[in-house]
Amino acid sequence: MEYRSLGRTDLRVSSICLGTMTWGQQNTEAEGHEQMDYAFEQGVNFLDTAELYSIPPKPETQGSTERIIGNWMKARGNRDKVILASKVCGRNGLTWFRDGAKPTLSRAHIRDAIEKSLKRLQTDYIDLYQLHSPDRHVTLWGSNPTIYRHPEPAADEVPIEETLGALQELVQEGKVRHVGLSNETAWGTTRFVAAAEAGKGPRVVSIQNAYNLLNRTFEVNLAEVAMREQVGLLVYSPLAQGYLTGKYQKGARPAGARTTLFKRGDRYETPGAEEAIDAYIAIAREAGMDPATLAIAFATTRCFVTSNIIGATTMEQLKVDIAAADVAISPELEEKIDAVHQWRGNPCP
Repeated sequence: MEYRSLGRTDLRVSSICLGTMTWGQQNTEAEGHEQMDYAFEQGVNFLDTAELYSIPPKPETQGSTERIIGNWMKARGNRDKVILASKVCGRNGLTWFRDGAKPTLSRAHIRDAIEKSLKRLQTDYIDLYQLHSPDRHVTLWGSNPTIYRHPEPAADEVPIEETLGALQELVQEGKVRHVGLSNETAWGTTRFVAAAEAGKGPRVVSIQNAYNLLNRTFEVNLAEVAMREQVGLLVYSPLAQGYLTGKYQKGARPAGARTTLFKRGDRYETPGAEEAIDAYIAIAREAGMDPATLAIAFATTRCFVTSNIIGATTMEQLKVDIAAADVAISPELEEKIDAVHQWRGNPCP
Protein backbone atom coordinates (compact mmCIF):
# COMPACT_ATOMS: atom_id res chain seq x y z
CA MET A 1 0.00 0.00 0.00
CA GLU A 2 1.28 3.44 -0.93
CA TYR A 3 0.93 6.35 1.51
CA ARG A 4 0.58 9.96 0.42
CA SER A 5 0.67 13.32 2.17
CA LEU A 6 -2.71 14.83 3.00
CA GLY A 7 -2.28 18.35 1.68
CA ARG A 8 0.47 20.21 3.52
CA THR A 9 -0.08 18.25 6.73
CA ASP A 10 2.14 15.62 8.33
CA LEU A 11 -0.56 12.97 7.89
CA ARG A 12 0.20 10.13 5.46
CA VAL A 13 -2.93 8.46 4.16
CA SER A 14 -3.25 5.21 2.23
CA SER A 15 -3.81 5.59 -1.50
CA ILE A 16 -7.00 3.57 -0.99
CA CYS A 17 -9.53 4.97 1.48
CA LEU A 18 -12.41 2.82 2.72
CA GLY A 19 -15.78 4.35 2.00
CA THR A 20 -18.57 3.52 4.42
CA MET A 21 -21.89 4.89 3.22
CA THR A 22 -23.57 1.50 2.72
CA TRP A 23 -23.17 0.52 6.38
CA GLY A 24 -26.51 0.80 8.08
CA GLN A 25 -28.70 -0.06 5.06
CA GLN A 26 -27.08 -2.30 2.45
CA ASN A 27 -24.60 -3.62 5.01
CA THR A 28 -25.08 -4.63 8.63
CA GLU A 29 -22.84 -3.47 11.45
CA ALA A 30 -21.10 -6.86 11.53
CA GLU A 31 -20.35 -6.60 7.81
CA GLY A 32 -18.99 -3.10 8.26
CA HIS A 33 -16.68 -4.33 11.02
CA GLU A 34 -15.51 -7.20 8.81
CA GLN A 35 -14.72 -4.76 5.99
CA MET A 36 -12.73 -2.48 8.29
CA ASP A 37 -10.80 -5.41 9.79
CA TYR A 38 -9.79 -6.65 6.32
CA ALA A 39 -8.97 -3.19 4.94
CA PHE A 40 -6.68 -2.34 7.84
CA GLU A 41 -4.96 -5.73 7.54
CA GLN A 42 -4.17 -4.75 3.93
CA GLY A 43 -2.62 -1.44 4.94
CA VAL A 44 -5.57 0.92 4.61
CA ASN A 45 -5.43 3.54 7.37
CA PHE A 46 -8.06 5.99 6.10
CA LEU A 47 -11.85 5.89 6.63
CA ASP A 48 -14.35 8.29 5.11
CA THR A 49 -17.84 8.84 6.48
CA ALA A 50 -20.40 11.62 6.96
CA GLU A 51 -23.24 12.69 9.22
CA LEU A 52 -25.44 12.12 6.13
CA TYR A 53 -24.74 8.38 5.95
CA SER A 54 -26.01 5.75 5.45
CA ILE A 55 -27.20 6.24 1.86
CA PRO A 56 -29.84 6.94 0.70
CA PRO A 57 -30.47 9.52 3.42
CA LYS A 58 -33.41 8.76 5.69
CA PRO A 59 -34.25 10.14 9.13
CA GLU A 60 -34.39 6.66 10.64
CA THR A 61 -30.90 5.66 9.42
CA GLN A 62 -29.11 9.02 9.60
CA GLY A 63 -25.85 8.68 11.53
CA SER A 64 -25.90 4.88 11.42
CA THR A 65 -22.56 4.67 9.62
CA GLU A 66 -20.76 6.87 12.15
CA ARG A 67 -22.19 4.75 14.98
CA ILE A 68 -20.89 1.55 13.33
CA ILE A 69 -17.42 3.05 12.98
CA GLY A 70 -17.47 4.31 16.56
CA ASN A 71 -18.40 0.88 17.88
CA TRP A 72 -15.61 -0.73 15.82
CA MET A 73 -12.91 1.66 17.04
CA LYS A 74 -14.04 1.21 20.63
CA ALA A 75 -14.09 -2.60 20.32
CA ARG A 76 -10.66 -2.70 18.65
CA GLY A 77 -9.09 0.04 20.78
CA ASN A 78 -7.43 1.43 17.67
CA ARG A 79 -8.49 5.07 17.39
CA ASP A 80 -4.84 6.14 17.18
CA LYS A 81 -4.32 3.88 14.14
CA VAL A 82 -7.22 5.39 12.15
CA ILE A 83 -7.16 8.54 10.04
CA LEU A 84 -10.82 9.39 10.27
CA ALA A 85 -12.67 11.69 7.88
CA SER A 86 -16.26 12.81 8.26
CA LYS A 87 -18.44 15.54 6.80
CA VAL A 88 -20.94 18.18 7.82
CA CYS A 89 -23.93 18.64 5.51
CA GLY A 90 -23.92 21.59 3.19
CA ARG A 91 -27.10 23.51 2.40
CA ASN A 92 -29.99 21.13 1.74
CA GLY A 93 -33.66 20.64 2.50
CA LEU A 94 -33.36 17.61 4.82
CA THR A 95 -34.63 19.01 8.09
CA TRP A 96 -33.97 16.03 10.36
CA PHE A 97 -30.27 16.92 10.76
CA ARG A 98 -30.88 20.22 12.54
CA ASP A 99 -33.98 19.53 14.60
CA GLY A 100 -36.40 20.88 12.01
CA ALA A 101 -34.20 23.51 10.36
CA LYS A 102 -32.71 23.18 6.89
CA PRO A 103 -28.92 22.69 7.15
CA THR A 104 -26.52 25.46 6.20
CA LEU A 105 -22.82 25.97 6.83
CA SER A 106 -23.41 28.56 9.52
CA ARG A 107 -21.43 28.55 12.74
CA ALA A 108 -24.38 27.21 14.75
CA HIS A 109 -25.10 24.37 12.33
CA ILE A 110 -21.45 23.30 12.08
CA ARG A 111 -21.24 23.26 15.87
CA ASP A 112 -24.38 21.15 16.12
CA ALA A 113 -23.07 18.70 13.52
CA ILE A 114 -19.62 18.16 15.02
CA GLU A 115 -20.94 17.49 18.51
CA LYS A 116 -23.36 14.86 17.23
CA SER A 117 -20.73 13.21 15.01
CA LEU A 118 -18.17 13.02 17.83
CA LYS A 119 -20.75 11.35 20.06
CA ARG A 120 -21.67 8.76 17.42
CA LEU A 121 -18.02 8.10 16.58
CA GLN A 122 -17.10 7.81 20.30
CA THR A 123 -14.04 9.99 19.83
CA ASP A 124 -13.00 13.47 20.86
CA TYR A 125 -11.52 14.49 17.50
CA ILE A 126 -11.88 13.99 13.74
CA ASP A 127 -8.74 14.02 11.62
CA LEU A 128 -10.36 15.49 8.49
CA TYR A 129 -13.64 17.37 8.72
CA GLN A 130 -15.13 18.13 5.30
CA LEU A 131 -17.91 20.36 4.03
CA HIS A 132 -20.12 17.81 2.24
CA SER A 133 -21.29 20.37 -0.30
CA PRO A 134 -21.15 24.16 -0.63
CA ASP A 135 -23.50 26.50 1.17
CA ARG A 136 -23.82 28.20 -2.22
CA HIS A 137 -26.30 26.92 -4.76
CA VAL A 138 -24.19 25.09 -7.37
CA THR A 139 -25.20 23.51 -10.66
CA LEU A 140 -24.10 19.92 -10.02
CA TRP A 141 -22.51 17.96 -7.21
CA GLY A 142 -18.97 16.77 -7.63
CA SER A 143 -18.22 17.95 -11.14
CA ASN A 144 -17.60 20.74 -13.57
CA PRO A 145 -20.93 20.71 -15.40
CA THR A 146 -20.77 20.47 -19.16
CA ILE A 147 -23.82 22.75 -19.31
CA TYR A 148 -23.55 25.62 -16.84
CA ARG A 149 -26.57 27.44 -15.51
CA HIS A 150 -25.87 29.92 -12.75
CA PRO A 151 -28.36 29.41 -9.91
CA GLU A 152 -29.59 32.34 -7.88
CA PRO A 153 -27.77 32.73 -4.53
CA ALA A 154 -29.79 31.96 -1.44
CA ALA A 155 -30.95 35.05 0.41
CA ASP A 156 -29.22 33.81 3.56
CA GLU A 157 -26.08 32.40 1.89
CA VAL A 158 -23.37 31.92 4.50
CA PRO A 159 -20.10 33.66 3.61
CA ILE A 160 -17.08 31.41 3.17
CA GLU A 161 -15.28 33.45 5.84
CA GLU A 162 -17.97 32.64 8.43
CA THR A 163 -17.80 28.92 7.65
CA LEU A 164 -14.01 28.96 7.81
CA GLY A 165 -14.10 30.86 11.10
CA ALA A 166 -16.40 28.22 12.60
CA LEU A 167 -13.98 25.49 11.50
CA GLN A 168 -11.08 27.44 13.00
CA GLU A 169 -12.81 27.31 16.39
CA LEU A 170 -13.08 23.52 16.13
CA VAL A 171 -9.39 23.24 15.24
CA GLN A 172 -8.43 25.45 18.20
CA GLU A 173 -10.55 23.29 20.51
CA GLY A 174 -8.86 20.11 19.23
CA LYS A 175 -12.10 18.63 17.90
CA VAL A 176 -10.86 18.79 14.30
CA ARG A 177 -7.28 18.41 13.07
CA HIS A 178 -7.68 19.44 9.42
CA VAL A 179 -10.47 20.59 7.11
CA GLY A 180 -11.46 19.76 3.56
CA LEU A 181 -14.07 20.36 0.87
CA SER A 182 -16.40 18.10 -1.06
CA ASN A 183 -18.52 18.55 -4.18
CA GLU A 184 -16.79 21.88 -4.68
CA THR A 185 -15.90 23.93 -7.75
CA ALA A 186 -12.60 25.47 -8.81
CA TRP A 187 -13.90 28.92 -7.86
CA GLY A 188 -15.01 27.74 -4.43
CA THR A 189 -11.75 25.94 -3.73
CA THR A 190 -9.61 28.94 -4.58
CA ARG A 191 -11.83 31.20 -2.47
CA PHE A 192 -11.36 28.92 0.54
CA VAL A 193 -7.59 28.92 -0.01
CA ALA A 194 -7.51 32.71 -0.37
CA ALA A 195 -9.58 33.19 2.78
CA ALA A 196 -7.22 30.98 4.76
CA GLU A 197 -4.19 32.84 3.44
CA ALA A 198 -5.88 36.08 4.54
CA GLY A 199 -6.05 34.68 8.08
CA LYS A 200 -9.75 33.83 8.09
CA GLY A 201 -9.34 30.20 9.16
CA PRO A 202 -7.57 26.89 8.49
CA ARG A 203 -6.26 26.02 5.04
CA VAL A 204 -8.24 23.28 3.29
CA VAL A 205 -6.12 20.17 2.63
CA SER A 206 -8.35 18.14 0.31
CA ILE A 207 -11.34 18.14 -1.98
CA GLN A 208 -13.63 15.11 -2.34
CA ASN A 209 -15.35 15.04 -5.72
CA ALA A 210 -16.67 12.44 -8.13
CA TYR A 211 -14.03 11.23 -10.58
CA ASN A 212 -14.02 8.19 -12.83
CA LEU A 213 -13.66 7.04 -16.42
CA LEU A 214 -17.14 8.36 -17.23
CA ASN A 215 -16.59 11.70 -15.51
CA ARG A 216 -13.12 13.21 -15.85
CA THR A 217 -14.36 16.79 -15.57
CA PHE A 218 -12.15 17.32 -12.50
CA GLU A 219 -9.25 17.46 -14.94
CA VAL A 220 -10.62 20.55 -16.70
CA ASN A 221 -10.06 23.18 -13.98
CA LEU A 222 -9.73 21.55 -10.58
CA ALA A 223 -6.73 19.31 -11.26
CA GLU A 224 -4.35 22.25 -11.56
CA VAL A 225 -5.81 23.84 -8.43
CA ALA A 226 -5.38 20.56 -6.56
CA MET A 227 -1.72 20.22 -7.55
CA ARG A 228 -0.54 23.81 -7.26
CA GLU A 229 -2.39 24.51 -4.02
CA GLN A 230 -1.78 21.03 -2.54
CA VAL A 231 -5.50 20.44 -2.07
CA GLY A 232 -5.45 16.84 -3.31
CA LEU A 233 -8.45 14.99 -4.67
CA LEU A 234 -10.13 12.34 -2.57
CA VAL A 235 -11.91 10.44 -5.33
CA TYR A 236 -15.45 9.25 -4.81
CA SER A 237 -17.39 6.99 -7.20
CA PRO A 238 -14.30 5.56 -8.94
CA LEU A 239 -16.58 2.76 -10.19
CA ALA A 240 -19.38 5.17 -11.14
CA GLN A 241 -21.69 3.60 -8.54
CA GLY A 242 -20.80 0.17 -9.89
CA TYR A 243 -21.68 0.93 -13.51
CA LEU A 244 -18.05 0.57 -14.63
CA THR A 245 -18.06 -3.07 -13.47
CA GLY A 246 -20.60 -3.80 -16.20
CA LYS A 247 -23.17 -5.24 -13.84
CA TYR A 248 -25.92 -2.88 -15.05
CA GLN A 249 -25.24 -3.22 -18.79
CA LYS A 250 -28.19 -3.86 -21.09
CA GLY A 251 -30.60 -3.00 -18.29
CA ALA A 252 -29.46 -5.71 -15.88
CA ARG A 253 -30.47 -5.17 -12.27
CA PRO A 254 -28.66 -7.63 -9.97
CA ALA A 255 -30.37 -8.46 -6.70
CA GLY A 256 -29.09 -6.35 -3.82
CA ALA A 257 -27.23 -3.83 -6.00
CA ARG A 258 -27.67 -0.15 -5.17
CA THR A 259 -29.47 0.87 -8.36
CA THR A 260 -31.72 -2.18 -8.04
CA LEU A 261 -32.64 -1.29 -4.47
CA PHE A 262 -32.80 2.48 -4.59
CA LYS A 263 -33.14 3.48 -8.27
CA ARG A 264 -30.55 6.25 -7.81
CA GLY A 265 -28.39 5.60 -10.88
CA ASP A 266 -29.69 8.33 -13.20
CA ARG A 267 -26.27 10.01 -13.37
CA TYR A 268 -24.81 6.94 -15.06
CA GLU A 269 -27.68 6.22 -17.44
CA THR A 270 -27.15 9.17 -19.75
CA PRO A 271 -26.80 9.09 -23.57
CA GLY A 272 -23.49 7.50 -24.54
CA ALA A 273 -22.77 6.02 -21.12
CA GLU A 274 -23.46 2.40 -22.00
CA GLU A 275 -21.26 2.55 -25.10
CA ALA A 276 -18.42 4.13 -23.12
CA ILE A 277 -18.73 1.48 -20.40
CA ASP A 278 -18.59 -1.28 -23.02
CA ALA A 279 -15.41 0.23 -24.43
CA TYR A 280 -13.67 0.46 -21.04
CA ILE A 281 -14.71 -3.09 -20.17
CA ALA A 282 -13.21 -4.28 -23.46
CA ILE A 283 -9.92 -2.56 -22.61
CA ALA A 284 -9.87 -4.27 -19.20
CA ARG A 285 -10.67 -7.71 -20.62
CA GLU A 286 -8.02 -7.37 -23.28
CA ALA A 287 -5.47 -6.53 -20.57
CA GLY A 288 -6.59 -9.53 -18.47
CA MET A 289 -8.06 -7.30 -15.77
CA ASP A 290 -11.33 -7.17 -13.90
CA PRO A 291 -13.12 -4.00 -15.15
CA ALA A 292 -13.24 -2.77 -11.53
CA THR A 293 -9.47 -3.12 -11.27
CA LEU A 294 -8.91 -0.97 -14.36
CA ALA A 295 -11.29 1.75 -13.19
CA ILE A 296 -9.88 1.93 -9.66
CA ALA A 297 -6.26 1.79 -10.79
CA PHE A 298 -6.89 4.58 -13.29
CA ALA A 299 -8.23 6.93 -10.61
CA THR A 300 -5.62 6.01 -7.99
CA THR A 301 -2.70 6.69 -10.31
CA ARG A 302 -3.63 10.25 -11.31
CA CYS A 303 -1.03 12.79 -10.20
CA PHE A 304 -3.61 15.05 -8.51
CA VAL A 305 -5.19 12.26 -6.43
CA THR A 306 -4.36 11.86 -2.73
CA SER A 307 -6.60 8.87 -2.04
CA ASN A 308 -9.25 6.86 -3.85
CA ILE A 309 -12.38 6.12 -1.82
CA ILE A 310 -13.66 2.64 -2.60
CA GLY A 311 -16.90 1.12 -1.34
CA ALA A 312 -18.13 -2.44 -1.39
CA THR A 313 -21.15 -4.39 -0.22
CA THR A 314 -19.44 -7.80 -0.33
CA MET A 315 -16.04 -9.02 0.80
CA GLU A 316 -15.34 -10.30 -2.71
CA GLN A 317 -15.81 -6.79 -4.10
CA LEU A 318 -13.68 -5.31 -1.34
CA LYS A 319 -10.77 -7.65 -2.04
CA VAL A 320 -10.77 -6.79 -5.75
CA ASP A 321 -10.99 -3.07 -5.03
CA ILE A 322 -8.16 -2.97 -2.49
CA ALA A 323 -5.91 -5.18 -4.63
CA ALA A 324 -6.19 -2.58 -7.39
CA ALA A 325 -3.89 -0.36 -5.31
CA ASP A 326 -0.96 -2.42 -6.60
CA VAL A 327 -1.91 -2.15 -10.29
CA ALA A 328 -0.10 0.25 -12.62
CA ILE A 329 -1.56 1.78 -15.75
CA SER A 330 0.92 1.15 -18.56
CA PRO A 331 1.50 3.72 -21.32
CA GLU A 332 -0.32 1.38 -23.71
CA LEU A 333 -3.37 1.22 -21.43
CA GLU A 334 -3.22 4.99 -20.97
CA GLU A 335 -3.40 5.48 -24.73
CA LYS A 336 -6.38 3.15 -25.08
CA ILE A 337 -8.24 4.83 -22.21
CA ASP A 338 -7.58 8.30 -23.59
CA ALA A 339 -8.75 7.20 -27.04
CA VAL A 340 -12.13 6.19 -25.62
CA HIS A 341 -12.26 9.42 -23.63
CA GLN A 342 -11.63 11.47 -26.78
CA TRP A 343 -14.38 9.52 -28.52
CA ARG A 344 -16.96 9.45 -25.73
CA GLY A 345 -15.94 12.38 -23.53
CA ASN A 346 -17.63 12.71 -20.13
CA PRO A 347 -21.09 11.17 -20.58
CA CYS A 348 -21.82 11.24 -16.83
CA PRO A 349 -20.69 14.59 -15.37
